[in-house]
Amino acid sequence: MTTMQPGETDPIQVVLITGLSGSGKTVAANALEDLGWFRLDNLPIELLRSFLAAPSDHVGDDVGKIAVVGDARTPGFAGSMPRLLRELHGGPLAVQVLFLEASDDVLQRRYSETRRSHPMGRGDRPVIDGIRHERSLLEPVRDAADLIFDTTDWSVHDMRNAVHARFGDDPEGYGPLVVSLVSFGFKHGVPVGADLVFDVRFLANPHFIPGLRELTGMDAPVQEFLHCEDDFHALLERLDDLMLFLLPRYRHENRRYLTVAIGCTGGRHRSVATVVELAQRLEAAGWPVRISHRDSARQVR
Repeated sequence: MTTMQPGETDPIQVVLITGLSGSGKTVAANALEDLGWFRLDNLPIELLRSFLAAPSDHVGDDVGKIAVVGDARTPGFAGSMPRLLRELHGGPLAVQVLFLEASDDVLQRRYSETRRSHPMGRGDRPVIDGIRHERSLLEPVRDAADLIFDTTDWSVHDMRNAVHARFGDDPEGYGPLVVSLVSFGFKHGVPVGADLVFDVRFLANPHFIPGLRELTGMDAPVQEFLHCEDDFHALLERLDDLMLFLLPRYRHENRRYLTVAIGCTGGRHRSVATVVELAQRLEAAGWPVRISHRDSARQVR
């Protein structure tokens, strides 16, 4: 590990994702991109060499993590990449090589399932010939790899988890989950794209209480009215328990976004107050939450 001197900044991190066709390079690259890495796909070697000589000239000073996808389809890749890696070693960039592979049988099955031609295939030759040729061709690159993932028995989720665990900031290896709580009125329709929908129209309706109709669930008098209802407290307890059960499991599956829609009749009182209270509970439990009230500003009728 290089000791940082006063005034120095962290070096730009570069991960070269390479390996056998069908081993999961695209999934790995997508996972890094989800983590905020700048991504480049299959640049010719000379263009890649030029880019890595001064990355900031091309992408600006704000990009500190770059994922480069390269494989045997790139002309000269297998022969030139080990030499390029030797040139980069000890330079200003923090370069790692992630090599992905899988067994011949699994790669052959994956190509059979997708019905795609192997990029190393030659005419009418079987897929296995292309797999074996590519494996031999990339052996020098594999030997130069810092990290090798054997994806033979991995699912897409396993691949994402492995990338998040190795390159993400979360020690558990899961990506961030953005939770959005949306209040709405059923008479205006259910929000498009909602993952979970809860109906709170069974609660006492402040719409019919003098002095509360013109207010919304963000106003203290409406919240105080609902807090006098036992059902409101019971609802919040059950929603809180359910969400704290579900959120870690959605996150474990590497869900990026979860939208929870809570609806009442008009979307002004009960649903709004429920979203406000539930958001406070989830944030207190460590889950960052985004709030939106789709229909609270609609004119009262």
